[in-house]
Amino acid sequence: MRIAVGSDHAGYELKRELAPTLEAGGHEVVDVGTDSEESSDYPIYAAAAARLVAEGYADRAVLVCGSGVGVSIVANKVDGVRAVNAHDPDEAEMSRRHNDANVLALGGRRLERDEAEPIVERFLATDFEGGRHARRVGQIDALERGEGP
Repeated sequence: MRIAVGSDHAGYELKRELAPTLEAGGHEVVDVGTDSEESSDYPIYAAAAARLVAEGYADRAVLVCGSGVGVSIVANKVDGVRAVNAHDPDEAEMSRRHNDANVLALGGRRLERDEAEPIVERFLATDFEGGRHARRVGQIDALERGEGP
């Protein structure tokens, strides 16, 4: 799988720690930045990664800021992106199974590497269930087109 990763300064360290784990899992990592802990603006990096997913260049994305909230909000502004700010592996799994989430947001100031890795692994390993959930994802897609339920 091709995974876009992005962070601001508050998420840089966790993003840097997760990239080798992703690569060791056989994933191709596309890092859109930032490249240091120097203060930076999370919307730039979250939007860049989210667009790669929306355009089909990346299969999924992992974004990290201080809390995971900011990057999640930004990613969800990109049509075709369904981002989740997951705090544990179960949330990550259910976001994939029921919502077909394609972007994972993490809190770099709230999660250590050993806490974040199982969240990322479960997010990437879980498939969308479809069925009744596909109808709901379709309603989300319609809302993005201005039609909505």
